[in-house]
Order: sequence, then C-alpha cells, then structure tokens
Amino acid sequence: MIGKCKAIAHGSTALDYIFREGKLGYRLAFHNLCSREAKTIYEEMKVVSDHNSRCRNKFLRIEIGIAPQDEKKLPVSELMRIAHLFAKQMGLDNHQWVAVTHKDTDNRHIHIIANRISLYGEVYDTTFASNRAARVAEEISREKGLTIAKEVKAEKKYQKTKASPTREQTKQQVQKICYALLEKYKGTGITGHSMFLYELNKNGIAIERMKNKQGNVYGLKFSYAGQSFKASEIGREFGYRSLQKNFEPTEKKELHAAGYQLVPPSHSSISRDNDTPRVQNPIGAVADAIVGAADEVVEGLGDLITPSTHGDDYTEAAWQRKLRNQANRKKKRGRGL
Repeated sequence: MIGKCKAIAHGSTALDYIFREGKLGYRLAFHNLCSREAKTIYEEMKVVSDHNSRCRNKFLRIEIGIAPQDEKKLPVSELMRIAHLFAKQMGLDNHQWVAVTHKDTDNRHIHIIANRISLYGEVYDTTFASNRAARVAEEISREKGLTIAKEVKAEKKYQKTKASPTREQTKQQVQKICYALLEKYKGTGITGHSMFLYELNKNGIAIERMKNKQGNVYGLKFSYAGQSFKASEIGREFGYRSLQKNFEPTEKKELHAAGYQLVPPSHSSISRDNDTPRVQNPIGAVADAIVGAADEVVEGLGDLITPSTHGDDYTEAAWQRKLRNQANRKKKRGRGL
C-alpha cells in the first residue's frame, strides 16, 4: 500500500472528481458530515473553512494505492476500516472528510478529501504531509500483512523488464548508436550538433521535443523500431539541456578569446571605449565562418532531419545571426563616416 497527501485550494473540483460517474466505486466513509453528494459536502465544509480567512489551501487530497496482489484480501468492509485508520493516524479526527474507492484503473485505490480547517478552527499542518502519508501507509501495511510501497515499486520494475525483453534490447541498440555518435561529434560546435542529429535520423532514430501546456520544451523523447524512450532512459548526456552542452568546443579558452560561443549572443550595437576595430574584426570573421558552416550543413540536410530534431531551430538561429552581423557591420561603417 502507498499513500500520498497534498494541500489543495480547489475543494469543489476535487469532490466532483472523486464522485464522478464512471470512476466512483464504493462510498467508504463520511466523517463529521451529514451530506452524501459532492455539492452539499463542499457547502458543509465551506461553512467551517470560511472561519479562517488567511489559509489559502483549505482542503487535503489523500490517495491510497492498493497493491494488485492485496486486492483479494480486502473486501469493502476492510477498505472502510483502512480509510478510518488512515485518517486517524493522519490526525484528522476533528476534521471533516469523505473517502471513496475508484474503479477507473486496473489497481484499486482510495481517495480521501478532507477539510484542512478543523471543527475548532485549527489549520492542519502540512509540513512533510506526503512523507507522513507514506509512513502511515507503510505502518498499516505491516500491521495488516499487505505489500508495502517499496515492494510494489520493486515488483513493477521486475515485471516491466521481464514482460518486455524486446524493449530492453531496443533501448540498448539506441544507447549504442547515440553514444557512438556523441563520441564522434562531441565538442565540435553547432556543426557537429547538426551532424549528430542527421546521423541519428539516418540510423532510424527520431527525436521528439516534449512540450508543456505553455509550449515550452522540457525534455526529449527518442523513438526507434516502434519503441519510445525518455532521454533519461538512454543516458544522462542526452537530456534536453545536457545534450547541447556536449557539443561546446573543447578548446573553450581559445574560442572565447576569439569571441565564439556555441550559440553566439546577439552583437550589441553599443560599443565600449576599450573596443577597437582590430579586436572586433576577428570576432566578426570567426562568427561569419561558424554561421556559414552551420548554414551549409543544415541546408545540405534538407528534409532528412525530422522537424522535431532541432533542424528548423538551427536554420532559423543561423539566419538570424547572419542578419544581425550584417546589420552591425553597416552600423560600424556608418560611425566611421
């Protein structure tokens, strides 16, 4: 058995969720409550919670997961006892709470929504609440002879490896290809990065950028032979940010002295007193050379690199840098006049 606990503000939404038709299994317990439906339970809880105007997250969401091998040992009556025992050991005797089971997944689980404000107006302390819930779940599991969380995790990991040997073999193939190409192009700058992506695609490996709801990239996913793997499964070097760092030039000191970076910053049109044309010209020449090389590589690859493998991003970045460099050179010539 495993337990989780978190303070939330959206009590009404949480209650609607646990009572949703198609998910609701059994109604296990209603503690310090008269109502039996989501809307009226929320109204009862709100009467109590409104006495505290400073607390923002006025509800507790608790989830109790049951191991598959323990489900047959636990009839509804025993689940009711577990819900009451769990709430008691969590210190919720003087709070309003409701417990139900859900049937929408393969594994049975219990949901408890509690009023964080007690009947006496006290605010439940949520410091390390999730750790407390995990400890209570482990204690109850030992008491009742159920599987504890660590054993469930170990069993899932074992079953996953045993059930899908093909996936493990495919992952090893992807790792072999990725590490070989990384070793080949490591420290070779933006050109090497582009060639790394091209050869991955040539070997049948596609990289997909994972985005959140705001459209920001937060990770990479590698696909090969009908299998998909998170970057962390392939290796720590292949994360979204760490992968790019691997292509930074090895001779950093010399290149930084020449003003080069893997992704050069935009060249400001504001010059410093210490800057001289003698220093600025080599910087522009090096930047132009790098941009030109990257342009040739990316343009030569064409559509062979999938859109999800940064090809479009590098093409656009290289083009924007070239335009900025040209504009800055025109401004410098203008100042000389």
